[in-house]
Amino acid sequence: MIPTPLARAVAFATASTCLTLPTLAQAEFIKDSKASLELRNFYMNRDFRQDGDPTLPKVTGKTPTEYRSKSEEWAQGFLLRYESGFTEGTVGVGVDAIGTLGVKLDSGRGESGTGLLQVDRETGEAQDSYGDLGATAKLRVSQTVLKAGTLMPKLPVVMSNDSRLLPQSFQGGQINSLDIAGMTIDAGQLSRVNQRDSSDHEVMTITNGSAKARGFTGLPGTGLGSDEFNFAGASYKWNDQLTTSYHYGNLDQYYNQHYLNAVHVLPLADKQSLKTDLRYARSTDDGQTNVDNTNLGAMFTYALGFHSLGLGYQKMSGDTGFAYINGTDAFLTNFVQIGDFAFKDEKSWQARYDYNFAGLGIPGLTFMTRYVNGDNIDQGVVGASEGKEWERNTDIAYVIQDGPLKNVGFKWRNATVRSNFGNDLDENRFIVSYILPLW
Repeated sequence: MIPTPLARAVAFATASTCLTLPTLAQAEFIKDSKASLELRNFYMNRDFRQDGDPTLPKVTGKTPTEYRSKSEEWAQGFLLRYESGFTEGTVGVGVDAIGTLGVKLDSGRGESGTGLLQVDRETGEAQDSYGDLGATAKLRVSQTVLKAGTLMPKLPVVMSNDSRLLPQSFQGGQINSLDIAGMTIDAGQLSRVNQRDSSDHEVMTITNGSAKARGFTGLPGTGLGSDEFNFAGASYKWNDQLTTSYHYGNLDQYYNQHYLNAVHVLPLADKQSLKTDLRYARSTDDGQTNVDNTNLGAMFTYALGFHSLGLGYQKMSGDTGFAYINGTDAFLTNFVQIGDFAFKDEKSWQARYDYNFAGLGIPGLTFMTRYVNGDNIDQGVVGASEGKEWERNTDIAYVIQDGPLKNVGFKWRNATVRSNFGNDLDENRFIVSYILPLW
């Protein structure tokens, strides 16, 4: 698409503001730039099914303590993204930018906390709006790119979460190199996190939901998180069937983590294949914590035409559960819509089925359902019984294929969770999304 005069003006303004270099107005910088506006309309209802259980979430800012029986919110999100090309020459220079805005459509005082909207710490009410602006400067030499500023990494040791209205983001620097054929190398450091329902850039902490079953001790106090997460790793594609990777992560004061992954796809016959995804992680303490966890995970997926059937297994061992940065996704076989099945000593298995309705002449319509069951959890309480939990998910999604509403997407996500140590809940999410290319 040829940029309009307005598009060119925006590109020039962005470049001069972020990098203040007059030479950025070069052909490739503008020619390869792109911008889009994503619209997300998101409704979410989480119904807590236990009656009067003290594990129910608390209403923020309420004295005496009031427990929430459900969370229900509706919101509209706007995500404006800009990505420039690179200037010409041995060292190419560019800039990326993102602006986000979340607007409350419906939320009550006792019904906030879905993660869609920012909650006022004093009143417990969802704020009318929230958002953030982020910019990323970038340099390219050959096939190696250095970025500094707002980042949304997707690596086994740190996976930015984008499961709500607005995405989680980090501040830091990252190098990505593709100079070696078949190999991808990543390294960097993060210093702050902006959670998906926040506009604050904060220090990082370790996930600690259902704390006793996690088994973590020696954690820094509230507000004393880490401002340093270091990471490095590489993946290598041996051939069209096999890819292996190793990644390292260190959340200063909290933990060190080594992650190995191997993915193999075996063609069996016409439109048939068997995918094997093996994951191993070893996490140890760094500083004053007691983090000590070994994670083993395996997922086997058989694909036949438009169908796929998967079976997975995940095992936690060591003195604690699995460690990862609070608010991020975890690169775990059984990390699903709500749970991660990563508590101390937990063993879990998964059965999953997917179908693409293009096989019935309805392109754009997809279906997924899965069931995960976990047991053998050490609840961290003397005399407590073995912890058990299960979760069932169903996703139905449709993207309009043509006409005036082409590329508008609809998704319904349903989940049921039952546990003998945490919350029992039923959840529904309904999302309407559309990405409008600006140039």
